[in-house]
Amino acid sequence: MVNLEAARRIIAAAEKKAKAIGRPMNIAVVDAGGNLVAHVRMDDAWIGSINISINKAFTARAFDIATKDLAKESQPGKQFYGIHGSNDGRIMIFAGGIPLRDGKKVVGAIGVSGGLGKEDQAVAEAGAKAF
Repeated sequence: MVNLEAARRIIAAAEKKAKAIGRPMNIAVVDAGGNLVAHVRMDDAWIGSINISINKAFTARAFDIATKDLAKESQPGKQFYGIHGSNDGRIMIFAGGIPLRDGKKVVGAIGVSGGLGKEDQAVAEAGAKAF
């Protein structure tokens, strides 16, 4: 279960990675229902990335897939082309959203935004690993 204690642990690990790469980030953690449990905007992180991080976490949980993988399948001619326009525009197809699993069951997700896609992904992976 992704409760506040788990969310804080996930965010702490993600913040550590963001500091190591020198990129302030927005980091969001959602529960199994896709509801926000916790969010951190590191000092100097982009304001515009607040909602993106939350929506990346929502997307990863809503579809139980990493947003970087969903991005591959949402290009023109692919099976999920146009998905980013669904769910009132909440669906993010940028790297940085990762489902959190307890065994095979998805119990939440992390979403990170504030850098290049590879940076967002690396920070999200660090947070997910702490779960």
